[in-house]
Amino acid sequence: MKRTFLSILLLGAGLTAQAQSNKINFTEYDLPNGLHVILHQDKTTPTVAVTMLYHVGSKNEDPQRTGFAHFFEHLMFEGSENVERGKYINMIQSAGGAVNANTSFDRTYYYQILPSNQLALGLWMEADRLRSAKIDQQGVETQRQVVKEEKKQRLDNQPYGSLLENTFATAYAVHPYRWVPIGSAQYIDRASLQEFMQFYKTFYVPNNATLTIAGDLDIEQTKKLVEQYFGAIPKSTTPIHRPTVEEPKQVEEGRKVVFDNIQLPAVVQAYHIPAQGTPDSYAISMLTTLLSGGQSSRLNKALVDNQQKAVTVASIPMSMENPGLFINLAVANMGVDVHDLERSMDTEIDRVKKEPITDQEFQKLRNQIETNYINGLATLEGRTEKLASYHALYGNTNLINTELDKFLAVTKEDLMRVANQYLTKENRAVLHYLPKTAQAR
Repeated sequence: MKRTFLSILLLGAGLTAQAQSNKINFTEYDLPNGLHVILHQDKTTPTVAVTMLYHVGSKNEDPQRTGFAHFFEHLMFEGSENVERGKYINMIQSAGGAVNANTSFDRTYYYQILPSNQLALGLWMEADRLRSAKIDQQGVETQRQVVKEEKKQRLDNQPYGSLLENTFATAYAVHPYRWVPIGSAQYIDRASLQEFMQFYKTFYVPNNATLTIAGDLDIEQTKKLVEQYFGAIPKSTTPIHRPTVEEPKQVEEGRKVVFDNIQLPAVVQAYHIPAQGTPDSYAISMLTTLLSGGQSSRLNKALVDNQQKAVTVASIPMSMENPGLFINLAVANMGVDVHDLERSMDTEIDRVKKEPITDQEFQKLRNQIETNYINGLATLEGRTEKLASYHALYGNTNLINTELDKFLAVTKEDLMRVANQYLTKENRAVLHYLPKTAQAR
């Protein structure tokens, strides 16, 4: 046992040394039009990443027009003034690159991975759709159908597909996190072309964007290219909507039963937690790893291996720009009652509150956090997204070099304290997912 613990300690020391030696160097500055630019040189491979993060997510939407941020994730590939309709992705792929995008509650993120000799192409294409994306009736009607079909296939027709939608709708009463980024098809159907154009003019502007370029590049030459393609795009004077509403402190447990097209019941517990980047957010994130990070995690050992009450478990920190959720999820084994499963989940939460974590388990947890953090920065894509997010959502790009220290500063006492402070019944929503056959009974 001592030998095992010693090896864990040595592993932790090695990872810490590796993290400290792998500093991510970057250059950042603002153009006069408000565009924030981050440059990171890495000549390991002859590739570059060109990414644009727009500080707009589903929380910026009108409650009667949800789904706009995600809709634009698709619409921005329709084309632009100088790129023919439907040719955007083909042009990147023909140059040997790859392209994609994703949307969250807080931001929309577009990225291209290109051979380094195609850097100018990537910058020109991003600048062209920032300046003159094709927002017209044909593109809107095409993407209406695409988005509705995506929602149908990925969520509506999937077992537990509505889980996040129902969880956030139950946990939030007033904050715009009460709807998820996929939004509502009915609102997308009702929206006019003018509304889509206004959304573009409001949020897709230089002073609401972060351009991050990383890889095999020359810093000074890249600055010239950025000025060439983005410098003349005017700064917007339209106010950018940032929700100021605060979710009231929850004082009573919220509950909901959902009958779904599933075979096995499930339990969801969603606790309110502070915003990302706050001191307690790091301890909370570590708690989720303690509970479900790997086969030997607490929830997995107790509910899946020992008691065999669940076929799968998960503990997920939905840490966001505004206060988010700590979600525990368990899918019941055949014949297990959801109330029994919920009680077992509560037992593990109570253990974290009452029983101090052992030195060995705590060191193992720190090692997991370090490994996950370092692995997240191993790829060019991982670094560019981190750099952009740290600037736009945290206001501190250099967190890419210092955030691990914030995790490692968390103590065993911090874990117990935040568990007692936030993981309370009056601060949570609980959902029971049941088969539709149970509803009939």
